Amino acid sequence: MVKKLRYYARFIVVCLLLKKMKLVRDLVMELDKQIVDYTSTYEPDDQLEWSLVLEEIKSFIKADGIVQVLHADSNTIVLSHRLSPLTTPPVERTTMMNLTLQEILIIGNCNDQVKFSELTMDMFRMLQTLEREPQDEFNHIYDASPAPGRVPFEKSYSVTSTKGGVGYPVVTGCQENGDRPLKRENPHKYLLYKPTFSQVMVFLASGFKELPANGALLLYISADGCFSSNKHAEDMGYDLGGVITSSKRESDHANKKGMHLKEMHCLYPGDLYPFTRKPFFIIVDSDNSFVFQNIPRYFGQPMVVLMSPQDVPPNYQDHQHNGSLFTLFLHSPLTAFCFICNILTVPIHHWERCQSFIDRFVTEASRLFGRSRIDPAYLQFFGDDFLRLLLLRFVFCHVVLHLHRSFKGRQLRPRCQPPLPDADLLEHPALQHLVLDLASHLEVRSHFEGNEMMD
Repeated sequence: MVKKLRYYARFIVVCLLLKKMKLVRDLVMELDKQIVDYTSTYEPDDQLEWSLVLEEIKSFIKADGIVQVLHADSNTIVLSHRLSPLTTPPVERTTMMNLTLQEILIIGNCNDQVKFSELTMDMFRMLQTLEREPQDEFNHIYDASPAPGRVPFEKSYSVTSTKGGVGYPVVTGCQENGDRPLKRENPHKYLLYKPTFSQVMVFLASGFKELPANGALLLYISADGCFSSNKHAEDMGYDLGGVITSSKRESDHANKKGMHLKEMHCLYPGDLYPFTRKPFFIIVDSDNSFVFQNIPRYFGQPMVVLMSPQDVPPNYQDHQHNGSLFTLFLHSPLTAFCFICNILTVPIHHWERCQSFIDRFVTEASRLFGRSRIDPAYLQFFGDDFLRLLLLRFVFCHVVLHLHRSFKGRQLRPRCQPPLPDADLLEHPALQHLVLDLASHLEVRSHFEGNEMMD
């Protein structure tokens, strides 16, 4: 019976990853019944533990629907936020755009964030963002993104934690322009929940090793900050702190007394220096994210770091439990926009109209990206569909928070390294107009500054 309950719980995880929400709801109801049968017949003492598992699942589902899109009959619609031909940002390709995303590490360790099994909400959202949308049931046998030279049926990602590794296979497919299905893979992913420092290094090294020529490695970290009390940093790689990846306690050092030891399971910017020998794309979502802006490019390879705001306004802090706002912008820009404007339900016809504003923003931002004077590293990454999507959504996040009245202060807005130009991109009037047009369409214009721009 215990095996049956574990099977239900594991299957719910898989269905969540595949966004089969109707099936998830049915499985949750069935799991509830099975728990009652099991605890009343076999092990009454286990009821609390299994009830906690059930509540964890329900909390996760609720947090995932932070903004509800409604049918005409007021039923909630489950939207997929995976990459598809309709959501792939357009690009004016150049010869510099020569990199493809091949290996991804997704790390999660936010103690006050809803989770289920080995997935925090941020990990779940980023995983969905970095998968291609299956076009039909037949195409599910294929794996679908630009990673040549691998077996199509290989696992797309695996999950590990301080308790050991668990794998969940996902095979998806993509069809472009009505042509036959393409046997193109999603980038390979490692999902690391509360990994120790040694686990982080092992999987980083594994992803680094597997990179082919012109391949790029993506590291995404959603974790609590590890802050330093050192006010006079001599080593920018270690003296400013980093992010905590695990709360696991190590045995005390024999000579610990009188020693100033750094946190064992803190990932410092300096820990990433060796991996800059190959193209490296880094996303840090943390309240200590800005310490990662000083990573040097010793080896001349392209590197980009996207950093979340280090703080959120007081009226949004209570919602951090449901996932980070920055990751929400990277996952679903329109959901994040509605959320910061206190819009929690949107009719489907209104949502689709608003999505057209997002599409226009992305198209215009992509055009400006290719014509701005920016660091060449951005252009090298810009040819990959996933990385281009993340970069353009970062620009949207920056423009929106810059205009929003509640996000005044440098700590409340994201940063990137190398810096993107303000006049040519981040503060470009055309992009600001599109954001304000969206706000007007949603009748939340009062949340934003820039009235003179609408005249």
